[in-house]
Amino acid sequence: MSLADDAAASEPTGEEIADWIAGYAADKLAVDVLVLDLHGVIGYTDYFVICSGNTDRQTKAIHDRIHQGLKKEHGLLPRRVEGLGEARWILLDYLDVVVHVFTPEARDFYRLEQLWGEAPARTLSGVGQS
Repeated sequence: MSLADDAAASEPTGEEIADWIAGYAADKLAVDVLVLDLHGVIGYTDYFVICSGNTDRQTKAIHDRIHQGLKKEHGLLPRRVEGLGEARWILLDYLDVVVHVFTPEARDFYRLEQLWGEAPARTLSGVGQS
């Protein structure tokens, strides 16, 4: 096996990254953690992880846990982060996985679950459900 094969074998899948993110969000008591499988639905990412924090302070804490967990435990950094200043809708782009952390009002307004309703979805079993 070559070094290139070793590197490819150790690369996490989008599904693994999405699961890690959902777990990190749950660590900070995120509400309604949802993973949407967007394979064949859109071309720019494979998964959305959508969750809510009850306040802008909690959305920042969820962001921080996701960011630090992926960085420290898996060596992954987002390509882009948006919305951290106001913290009503924080977006983290990990290429294969795009994370949306909302306040309840912003999540209700943007309704991403309905927008991408044809995509298979799964919730984080028993954690973060309202």
